[in-house]
Amino acid sequence: MSSTTASDLLGSDFVRELEVLRRRLEIRARSGSSGEHLARRRGGSSEFQEHRAYAPGDDMRRIDWAAYARTGEPVLKLFRAEEDVIARLVCDASASLGVGEPPKIDTARRLAAAIGYMTLARSERAQVFVAGEGIVRENTPVRGRNGVPALLRSLTAIEPAGGTDLARAIDSVVQKSGRPGMLVAISDFFDSGPITTALGRAVKAGHDVVLAQIVAPDEIEPSFEGDWALEDVETGQTVEVTMDPAAIEAYVVRFAGLCEELRAWSRKHRAAYVRVRTDEPLEAAVRRFVARSVD
Repeated sequence: MSSTTASDLLGSDFVRELEVLRRRLEIRARSGSSGEHLARRRGGSSEFQEHRAYAPGDDMRRIDWAAYARTGEPVLKLFRAEEDVIARLVCDASASLGVGEPPKIDTARRLAAAIGYMTLARSERAQVFVAGEGIVRENTPVRGRNGVPALLRSLTAIEPAGGTDLARAIDSVVQKSGRPGMLVAISDFFDSGPITTALGRAVKAGHDVVLAQIVAPDEIEPSFEGDWALEDVETGQTVEVTMDPAAIEAYVVRFAGLCEELRAWSRKHRAAYVRVRTDEPLEAAVRRFVARSVD
């Protein structure tokens, strides 16, 4: 069993960073019930909630010009609106997430915790789906800051094991979703199935899709050479290979091809794609997530 605790997922310094970033997070899809979000228009049936400081990249049409005239500081108006927002976190828990040092699953859990925290801190909802060969566990949606402990418990309980059918898992989440929301797929994407086809169906259904690819340094730049017996951690099958320069180059080209496929799909469908190395500060990856980067 994992020794990961809730405090491992969200330390105090990390939370302070997330409190800043959550004000810039925008979820484009709406679930349609009562809740809070940054309104796309001023006035109407929305009720004023609070101001927040303007940040580069914000829509200038949201600036409260009356407040700016009084204070000289640009601020945005936030509204309590009629629409609710939900972030659905699809966390790959197949055996390949258990490899690496630290294991990729540790980074996946922390990233999911960060996204979930930012969503809940905005008085919105978050839901964790654990994916293997389909959805292996579906947690109850939680709302607001009071939902953070339950979110963290659901993430610390994730253990990598078994095979992968991420396309089936994504299709299942879309089918279970009464209304669209943000759908974040957190995975290494080492799956031969029709993942991008399933993601396309999610986009067509109205979901705001984000791909977060978790990778270990050795998966980007293999550091081993010589004769090896490699075991597929998901199927148990082994293959004997000689890791000479030609074999390493072939692997690097194939891995780069996977990343480019995810990158190209994201650009085409206006989705975000964040590639997260297990040896990089997670704060940097979260900032790219909020900025909706295509790495």
